[in-house]
Amino acid sequence: MLLSTAVLFAAGFLYTSHGAPGFQPADDGGFTFDTGVLRGKLRAGGKSVGLSEVIHVPSGTRLDRSQGLFSHYRVVTRGKRYGGGAWDWPCTATLRPDGAVEARFPAAEGRPIELKAVYHWYDPATLDLETTVRAVEDLPGFECFLASYFTEGFTNALAYVQPAPGANNQPGFLAAQQSAADWHMFPRDAAAVAIIQDGRWQLEPHPVTWSIRPFLARPLALRRAPAADLVAVLMAPATDCFAVATPFETEGHYSTYLSLFGRDIQAGETVRARARLVIAAGAPDSQWLRLSEEYLRLRNPG
Repeated sequence: MLLSTAVLFAAGFLYTSHGAPGFQPADDGGFTFDTGVLRGKLRAGGKSVGLSEVIHVPSGTRLDRSQGLFSHYRVVTRGKRYGGGAWDWPCTATLRPDGAVEARFPAAEGRPIELKAVYHWYDPATLDLETTVRAVEDLPGFECFLASYFTEGFTNALAYVQPAPGANNQPGFLAAQQSAADWHMFPRDAAAVAIIQDGRWQLEPHPVTWSIRPFLARPLALRRAPAADLVAVLMAPATDCFAVATPFETEGHYSTYLSLFGRDIQAGETVRARARLVIAAGAPDSQWLRLSEEYLRLRNPG
């Protein structure tokens, strides 16, 4: 029987309430949150970064580092990168009546992109993010790279991939081991590989040479902290996310990324991409597949 997020698991890794407490305004221009499971900040100091100073309340474990969790990083089109990252762009943010935070990045000279990000708690352990882009000019091969940086305890990085060609086994989680590559990119399909390899990752600053790894079975990734018995589960619909990326598991960034959009956007067109982050106590991999399946049903009812 497929478990639902409307059910309280006995292990306590997912909670019932879909009315999780919303964000609250902070004196520094950012926002705070305390869902009972997770506590921390969003856009701390009014800066365009994601969740920071995030504590898993039941265990007292710190989750994030660097630029936080679910922050919009590199924004690129074919042959063009728009600054170092969206976290450097001017932005205004407001608290919505439903407790969500809506951040708006206006277009500017040399940056023909209007970007809106809405952060919303689905339940006390689950954050939903919707990123909306309006193209002021044509944006060929548009990508927004969504970054999450974890603390050193999150030593295991995995992506949910298709079985090897000709194999009879089922899709499964594949670890990003250094013996296979330093920088792992798990694409959705061959079209995604063409985007990844069009030269965008050699644009300054901080160029990266990614190793193409097996195709995704769906955009679903894990970061595990074995000592704390915690897992960060990152997911998105395949229509919205064309790759999952991570350095090898214990590389110093301790990061996992979702490559959003991956498509041409015509001037005047508005498109959106969705992503979800769940922080949970350890459980069999089948639980994360169930969470992902439920999420995809919610995004695509019927």
